[in-house]
Amino acid sequence: MASVTDSMNNDDERDLRLKWSGRWTLAHRILTLNLITVLLVALSTLYLDVFRNHLSKERVRQTRIEASTTALAIEAAGPEDREAILARVSKSTGSRMRLFGPDGNLIADSWHLTGPTFELKNPDTQSWNKDVARALDRGFNFLVGAKQLDQYVEPPVDRLQSWPEAVRAKQTGKTATAVRNAPDLTPVISAAVPFSGKVLLNTDNDRTFTRTVRRQRALIAAAMAVLVAFSVFLSLFLARTIVRPLRRLAIAAHRVRLGRSREVNVPRLPSRSDEIGLLARAVSDMSQSLRHRIDNIEAFAADVTHELKNPLASLRSAVDGLDRVDDPELREKLRKVVRDDVARLDRLISDISEAARTDAELARARFERVDLGAVIEQLVHSWETRRETGDARLAFARPRKNTAAVMGKPDRLARAINAIIDNAVSFSPPGGLVEIAVARVGDEVRIRIDDEGPGVPQEAREAIFNRFHSVRPEGENFGRHSGLGLAIAQAIVNGHDGEIDVQDRDDAPSGARFTIRLPAADRE
Repeated sequence: MASVTDSMNNDDERDLRLKWSGRWTLAHRILTLNLITVLLVALSTLYLDVFRNHLSKERVRQTRIEASTTALAIEAAGPEDREAILARVSKSTGSRMRLFGPDGNLIADSWHLTGPTFELKNPDTQSWNKDVARALDRGFNFLVGAKQLDQYVEPPVDRLQSWPEAVRAKQTGKTATAVRNAPDLTPVISAAVPFSGKVLLNTDNDRTFTRTVRRQRALIAAAMAVLVAFSVFLSLFLARTIVRPLRRLAIAAHRVRLGRSREVNVPRLPSRSDEIGLLARAVSDMSQSLRHRIDNIEAFAADVTHELKNPLASLRSAVDGLDRVDDPELREKLRKVVRDDVARLDRLISDISEAARTDAELARARFERVDLGAVIEQLVHSWETRRETGDARLAFARPRKNTAAVMGKPDRLARAINAIIDNAVSFSPPGGLVEIAVARVGDEVRIRIDDEGPGVPQEAREAIFNRFHSVRPEGENFGRHSGLGLAIAQAIVNGHDGEIDVQDRDDAPSGARFTIRLPAADRE
């Protein structure tokens, strides 16, 4: 399992970085891939359809011109030359010329003179690749919605009435054309030209047209193969930019869950601004926060064990001594030790419970607008009512209503401020003054609590916020403080995105100044 818990090195994270596409969102990449594929298929299909239609119109026009030119030649020549003209044109163009008289009967047929100039292929006798080609033809026609052509069938009686285009030409006096499908799906193009009461019908099985279209389709198929390769490339690109980072994040999350490695390096992907980058940084921050919280819990558990052992050991010693001591004065001293240890344990348990739930409670809390002026005023009134200040005096200049408002939990903020006031009162000399001020400064609200005590040495200004810090003023009642008050205050302030620090007073010979900075709420 060692390989599972090993953290990823920098090469692994570097492999997940992006260059030119680093700022594309996942939606943009997926949409681009789909649009490119669909667009190229649509353009290829549209091009082939336009090409085929254009080629078909050109072949129909060519057949019509051949028929019109032959009709003019027959009309200019005498009756005795018309068969020669039909034969010559049929041989040169590979088409079949039929001449119908005014009564609709067949007057002349070039095939009677030259023999067949084209042959309609039977698809049953052709190879399998022709069947594939015809299947592709039908599929393409269905895809573009092409009009289905009639099947070309030689009429049993070859008369003008057997050919709709010839009937149309005779009725309108204009050239009429038609396109039909041979049995092998090659086009049969016909053009009927009326002249001098007669109708000339030119018919051609244009196999060149089919070969040209299929050749063009083969080129498009090759282009589609390139498109498929391009799509595979884009898919691999998406896999690299989406799947691989997600897999790495999942592995890192699994390592965090196992908890067998002290440090799990979750890739943060700072160069990526898409959803994967946001997820990577969120998971990394979450794992660091979780690791920090676990470390705090472990340290807290160790501190709790140590702090509980001292009063328990003292309590056990005092209880054991009560059974062996007969001196009433000494027994009273032992009873006082027992009472003090019980009081200390009670304070410890209460404060430990509060410290343990502070972070979790603030993480779930819904903040509300809090006027710190009103909160502090109530705290000062409570201190004076309980008369717990001894000889110390409290002074608070109440600011205007709602000028020192923050977003937070009123009871938790009151708990933090009360802990600082309690600390200031504890270290104040007899008759000392504890000054409390709160004001909005820019985008933050500052709470200042000054005392006239000995102050806090420079080297201890961070340590006093540690749990179970035991430096207390001389003469304080045993068990009154657990050493968790300032630690709880700092946790509450940090949970409100604020800061707390302590400095020496700059307006008095001695004393400490605690300053709490909290983000100010929007002005109403």
